[in-house]
This record gives sequence, structure tokens and C-alpha cells, in this order.
Amino acid sequence: MRSASPKLSNLAKRVIVAAVSAPLLLLGVFWSPYAFFGLFLFVSTVTLFEFYRLLATEVCPPRVIWGLSLAVLVYATPFMVKINLLPQGIYMVLFPASALVFLSELYRKGDTKPFTHLAYTFIGIVYVALPFAMLHFIAFYGGTYEPRIIAGILLLTWASDTGGYFAGRYFGRTKLFERVSPKKTWEGFVGSALLSLLIAWAVYAIFGVLPPWKWMVLGGLAITAGTFGDLVESLLKRSIHIKDSGSLLPGHGGFLDRFDAMLISLPFMAAFLELF
Repeated sequence: MRSASPKLSNLAKRVIVAAVSAPLLLLGVFWSPYAFFGLFLFVSTVTLFEFYRLLATEVCPPRVIWGLSLAVLVYATPFMVKINLLPQGIYMVLFPASALVFLSELYRKGDTKPFTHLAYTFIGIVYVALPFAMLHFIAFYGGTYEPRIIAGILLLTWASDTGGYFAGRYFGRTKLFERVSPKKTWEGFVGSALLSLLIAWAVYAIFGVLPPWKWMVLGGLAITAGTFGDLVESLLKRSIHIKDSGSLLPGHGGFLDRFDAMLISLPFMAAFLELF
């Protein structure tokens, strides 16, 4: 009788998924601005859908269709402006589009907590759609599409995650934020910092584009804001008593689990590049 094949460990699944998804993301970023746009449109939509699906277990679930529609508009508008397909004044459309979500609640009968539904809907826009929209301001830093900056930020984010994972796994002892995430440790944070700063220097040496101090600052933001991004998602999952946001990415959980660090770090990175 043939013995059953051994199951892959969580680490093996994590490595396999990373080995497939990382080159795919980098290929899309370097292929063309439209491939970059479409790839992250897919990522942001799936991530937001996972977020809404988690909140659907609450008493007042979000308005998923309205939320996803508005999220696509929020994500797509900066890109259309950056490629000169639409004028900057088109940003004003986002405000009446948001108002329509409020108006839709007037026509729902028997709903005793309309603003709770709205709150859950809009927090998804702020938490997921806006950070991914910030990618376009980063990608078009300097006025033209620059894939090397996006690729560098992805590498910094992955370095932070990888360094933290392995340092925490093998050396983790001192709890970083036990109330929210019992597994996160200061040793993991140090590992995250060391690998991210090393990769920041390597990215400068290979890509250039930005001066070394800016890559170092971006690396620092990937470490600090990225760690807080992990903690924020842990806070969400802890509040609704779940372990993973999904199962689409074996070893990682869902898209929300995989991109949680970027949801907090991207706004800081975009602001830094715009201001300096």
C-alpha cells in the first residue's frame, strides 16, 4: 500500500508562494505602467473584499458593492491623472461619489444602524484603497513612470517581513506587543531592521534613481510603519477572533495578511517622497 505523501510545512508553503508571487509582481511592475496598474488593481480589490468579508460577521456589515466600486474609483483616479488621461480636477468627483454611498442608505428600509454600515464601508476605503492609490504617486515620482522605485519598495517590504519572520522564529524571546500579537518579538524587529537596511543599500547600488539616504529612509519606513501595519491587522483579527484573513496564499493566509504592512507604510512613503 502506497504511503501518503507528507504534507508541506507552513514554511515550505510560504517559500513556494513567495517564489512564485514575487517575480510575478516584479514582472508586472517592469512590464508597463498599465500592467502595474492592473496588477495592483487586482491586489487592492481582493484585499478589500477580504476585509469586508471579515467584517460581514459583524451585526452591521459593510456595503460591499458600494465599497468596492468607490475603492476602484479611488485607486484608478490618480493613475489616470498621472498618465494625463484625465485632468487633476477629476479628483473632485470622488466627493459626490462618496456622498452617493450616504444617499443609498435613505432607501434601505428596516435598517436601524445605517451609519454603522457606512462606517464599516468607509473604513475599508481608508484602510485599503487609499494606501494602494498612493502607489501611483510613488510610481510617477518625478513626473514619469519609474518602476525601479516601486520594485525597490516591494523588495524593502519583503526584506522587512522575511527578516522579521526568521529572526523571530529562531531567536525571538522578548515580546514586542504581546497584547495585540503574542508572536511578535523585539528580536524579530531587529532582524527586520538589519535585512531591510541591507536591502536598501543593495537597491541603491542596483537601481539608483534615488540618493542613498532616501532609500535608507524608505527602508526605515518599511521597518517601522510596516511593523505597525502587521500589528494593526493583528488587532483587527484579534477583535473578531480569527487567525488568517483568508487562504488564497498558502503559508501567508490571505491577501490582507500578505499586504498588511504596506497598508500603513505606503502613505508614509508617498508623503516622504512628495515632501522631500
